[in-house]
Amino acid sequence: MEEYVDKIKSVIVDFSPKVLAALAILIFGWIAISFITSLVRRIFKKRKLDESLSKFLSSLIGWALKVLLIVTVASKLGLETTSFAAIIGAAGLAIGLALQGALSNFAGGALIILFKPFKVGDLIEAQGHLGVVQDIQIFTTVINSPTNKKVIIPNGALSNGSITNYTAEGKLRVDLTVGVGYDEDIKKTKEVLMAAIVATDKVLKDPAPTVDVSELADSSVNFAVRPWATPQDYWDVYFKSLENCKLALDAAGIEIPYPHQVEIHKEG
Repeated sequence: MEEYVDKIKSVIVDFSPKVLAALAILIFGWIAISFITSLVRRIFKKRKLDESLSKFLSSLIGWALKVLLIVTVASKLGLETTSFAAIIGAAGLAIGLALQGALSNFAGGALIILFKPFKVGDLIEAQGHLGVVQDIQIFTTVINSPTNKKVIIPNGALSNGSITNYTAEGKLRVDLTVGVGYDEDIKKTKEVLMAAIVATDKVLKDPAPTVDVSELADSSVNFAVRPWATPQDYWDVYFKSLENCKLALDAAGIEIPYPHQVEIHKEG
């Protein structure tokens, strides 16, 4: 019995310094991790990083440091850390493969937030969808379509595809095509069309609108009518310009070609 007691005492004497050292590393390491994650959050806030991304990154850094701390404590206690590290690596690989799509979306969201190809309120076209950006989240971007439909686009696909930002430059050209008959006077038609779009509400003066002959089609002379508008007024200008052009051409007696039905009366 005394022999066993002596062995226990010997083990305690030999192991106590390791336990105390490991405990000290754990306590001070935990305090250091809290300080580091807090410092990282302040840095992200100072750089005006997106709040969702800031929380996620600081949490990710915190957990990575905690895993490293646990491995260090285990090593200090004399435990074999090689197999422990291998298990963590294997688990990390398995989780990474399982969450491959989610990680891709997260990386895409981080790129969008950092490089800002668009912002909330911008009118964009991407992944076959057109709409106003409502929210930029870590994994997805939410847009509102012109027909008031909520469209959720994964950030992975969004960041890897082409994005058309209609709002970025602050001005949009409205492309209209108006055709008149070959018998109509070109100069007069241009003047009538120009007067119509200049008088249209919300058409910008700078850049100035233009009217030019764009095509000699089979049954009409086509004019490229190009007013400019802000992104918010695009559709108002588009529809109103078309209406005003038609009214102005009618008032000037200028014909817009259209198919005519000719009735043939047979005698007999």
